[in-house]
Amino acid sequence: MAVRGRGTRAGDPDAESDADPRHDGRGRYSGRLKAYGGAVRRRVRERVRERGLGAAPVLLALAVIWTVFEALNDNFLSPRNLSVLSVDIVGTGMIAVGIVFVLLIGEIDLSGGSLAGLAGAVFAALNVNLGMPEWLAVTIAVACGAAAGSAQGFLFARIGVPAFVVTLAGLLGWNGLMLYLLGPDTTINFSDDGLVAHLTSRYFSTAAATYGLAAAGTAAYLLVTYRDHRRRGAAGMPYRPVAEIWVRTALLGLVAFTTVHVLDRFEGLPLALLIFLAVVVVSDVFLRRTPYGRQVLALGGGVEAARRSGIDVARVRIGVFVASGALAAVGGLFVASRLTSASQVPGSGMLLINAIAAAVIGGTSLFGGRGSAWSALLGVLIIQSIGSGMALLDVEPSVQFMVTAGVLLTAVVLDSLARRAAESRGRV
Repeated sequence: MAVRGRGTRAGDPDAESDADPRHDGRGRYSGRLKAYGGAVRRRVRERVRERGLGAAPVLLALAVIWTVFEALNDNFLSPRNLSVLSVDIVGTGMIAVGIVFVLLIGEIDLSGGSLAGLAGAVFAALNVNLGMPEWLAVTIAVACGAAAGSAQGFLFARIGVPAFVVTLAGLLGWNGLMLYLLGPDTTINFSDDGLVAHLTSRYFSTAAATYGLAAAGTAAYLLVTYRDHRRRGAAGMPYRPVAEIWVRTALLGLVAFTTVHVLDRFEGLPLALLIFLAVVVVSDVFLRRTPYGRQVLALGGGVEAARRSGIDVARVRIGVFVASGALAAVGGLFVASRLTSASQVPGSGMLLINAIAAAVIGGTSLFGGRGSAWSALLGVLIIQSIGSGMALLDVEPSVQFMVTAGVLLTAVVLDSLARRAAESRGRV
């Protein structure tokens, strides 16, 4: 005869719970935890199969670069150097965002550096030589960049001239026009206390402003993401779990407040960095959440398929070159602001090379259809971090070029392998 424990009765559910570990409270908790862990693992595997590793390799590479340079020189992660780095990335980063638009349709724009230099020259010529107000000179300079991009896009989309040839001609032509405007001195200095100069010399130094901006940005991300979660759920579409939303918000808040804390220890939060982040956010929202942005991504997935779905291919192509030209002009103004002069430096070629490298290293595919505005931010951080770290170590520029070339080649090889893997799964 079986002996039951004291105080128990046959058929008592509590007794069965004590006897069978499957009904134990800890067992139920452990089972739910394992089930949740399995669901998370399945979701991660599905996302990797569908979208690849995303920004994870780029973030890992950036962490390695920062760790190595900090180990070699403890000034690399100092507030002063990080503040300088946060401003230095803006000019190149703006041009890289524009190049992302063009790369997303599977094309290339080689005129970004020359257009950046032309914008600085137009501004300086109008403001300094002709006495035009700065705000009007800035408007005309950006409009010139957009107009040049529109002309290049028209020749490519309507006439059928390859984008490589059109923008290569633009590289030479806009560079020549820049030199013509600069004159024999090849440099025009402007006021270091004006609108353009303040783009890179203005800082928000009060804690209320800097931490308030960090809190506002984090709260805005939470509200927008949660609203998207509810809308997708109501429409029966796949949506991001609430737990994942909170984790992403916490990580964003950690990055935002840490950045503000570090920059506040030097001069504060740079205006240039805020403008750049605003451009990246607006560009990302434009590409992911507007009909035109989705058409850009669809065109990168296949021209004929996009045409058959009713997309005006020529209009989309012209639009991305307009965006690239305008953002190149904005980037040129930030470069000029950093130098407080318009010169031939932006048209020398290195600015363009770094911008294209930043877009590709950050995760934008050279084959089109994959990438985001955040790719420009991540890529330019890697490019400028390498340059800043090697400058602190007094490494020769030739070595810096070789290291940057190696990083770029690695990114392109990984992009090619990812595309081949996607083709083998029938996704391209």
